[in-house]
Amino acid sequence: MDDLPPQLLLEILSRLSDSADLARCRVASKTLNCLAPEVRSVNLQCSYLRYAKSRSHPTSVYMTPFKSIFSKLISDSRTVDSVSIGVDRPLRLVSYDDVEDEDDLFLTEANFVNSWLPKVCRHLRSLSISDFWVQSCWRRSDVLSLISSHCRNLVELEIKNAWLSADFVTPMAYLTTLTLEFIRLDDENLEKVNECFPSVQVLNLIGVGGLKDPKIHLAKLKTLCWTLSNAPLSITVIAPNLVKLKLKCVKPHVLVIETPLLSGLHLSLEGAGDFKVKELNYLRKLHLESSALRNLLVKFPFGRIVKNLTVVSTKWEVPVGVTKSILELLLSAFPNVGSLTLTPGIWSELEMCPSLGDLESKTQMKDVKEITAYVTVNDIEVTVFTIFSILDHCSNISYIAIFIHRDVVSNVTSSLISRCMAYSSKVRWKWGMWKEGTKDAWICDSF
Repeated sequence: MDDLPPQLLLEILSRLSDSADLARCRVASKTLNCLAPEVRSVNLQCSYLRYAKSRSHPTSVYMTPFKSIFSKLISDSRTVDSVSIGVDRPLRLVSYDDVEDEDDLFLTEANFVNSWLPKVCRHLRSLSISDFWVQSCWRRSDVLSLISSHCRNLVELEIKNAWLSADFVTPMAYLTTLTLEFIRLDDENLEKVNECFPSVQVLNLIGVGGLKDPKIHLAKLKTLCWTLSNAPLSITVIAPNLVKLKLKCVKPHVLVIETPLLSGLHLSLEGAGDFKVKELNYLRKLHLESSALRNLLVKFPFGRIVKNLTVVSTKWEVPVGVTKSILELLLSAFPNVGSLTLTPGIWSELEMCPSLGDLESKTQMKDVKEITAYVTVNDIEVTVFTIFSILDHCSNISYIAIFIHRDVVSNVTSSLISRCMAYSSKVRWKWGMWKEGTKDAWICDSF
C-alpha cells in the first residue's frame, strides 16, 4: 500500500462512502493517516448497532460519543466541500422511552452545529443533516439561520427529521437544491422558503408539517417533489420554469398550479374543491392518483395534450349507475394518449364494466399504441374478454405489457399468455409479475 502514489491513495480514500472506514484506515497505516486530512468529504452515520451499544451498560463506558467522533473528523480535515451527518433509518423506529433527556444524537442542535460549521463553511458546497427524531422533535432548532449566515457558497442542502425555526434566515443566493424531509417547519405559508432560497432549481418537501396555506413561488425552480403531511386549506405552486412536478396531498379546498412549462406531472390527491390550473401547453406525461378518480377527471382542462398517462385508483368500489367504463372516461378526458398504464384498481373496475361503447370510443382509441396493465385474474374468461375487447378497439396498438399478480397459479398464467399471443400476433407482448410491496419482474416477451 505504501508503494502506491499518494494521489492514487488519496483517490481511494475519497471514494470511501463512510468516514468511519476512513478512520479505520488512519489507524491501520501511517501513510493513510497523513493523507486522510486531504479528503474533501465527511460522511458519518450512526448505526442502530452503535446506538444500542451506547445505551447498554456493559458497553456504554467504552463508547466515544457520536458528536465527539464527528467533531474530531471535521477538525482534522483541511478542506471540506461536502458534509453528511445523520442516523440510519432503523433508528426511526426507536421509541420515545428514556431518551428525552439525551442529546448526543440531537444533530441540529444550534450549539453543536456552531461548534464545527464555521470551520468548514468557506469551501462547503453540500451539507446533509439527518437528525434523530425522538431527540429533535420536541426541540426547535435555529440551524437554518446558522447555515444561511455561514455558508455563503452552499449549493445543496438537505435536512431530515427536525423541528426548524425560520427566524433570522438570510438569503442563500447560490443554493440550487433544497431537501426538507419529515420536518416540522415554523413557516406556515412558506414565505421564508420563497424569500431566502431564490435560486433553488430542485426542491424536495417530503412530509413537511406545520403548513397552513403554503405557496411555492420560485422563479428558477425546475423540479418540485412535494408531499404534504397535513391538510392545508389551499396549496399554490407558481413556478414559470418548472418542468417536473410531483405533488401528493389530501383534499385541499383550493389547489392552484401555475406552471406554463410543465412537461411531467405526478398528482396524488383525493380531490380539490376549487381546482385551478392555468394553460399547460407542454404537458406530455401525467401520473394521476386518487380515491375519487372519476370525479377528478372532469377537472382537468389540459387532457388533450397528454401523451403518456398512468392512472391509479386508491379506493376502488363498484360504480353504481355507471354506463361508461373507466377506460372510456379516461380516453374521453385524454383523447390523444399514446401510452397508457392501467394499475390494479383501474383494471379491476374495467373488468366489472368492460364495455367500450360504440364507434365513438374506437375513434377515441386510435392513438393508443402502448398499454401496460396490472391484472389479478380472478376469472380468466373475464380477463381474456377485457384484453380482447381492448385489442379490437385499439387498431394501432403495437405493444402490450401485462403484469400478472404473483399469487395467480402458474397454469392460469400460462393459459392467459398463450391465448392472448394467439389472438394477435402483430402486437409485441411482454409479460411480467407484480405483488404489493415487491418489485415487478419480467417473465417473457415476444416479437
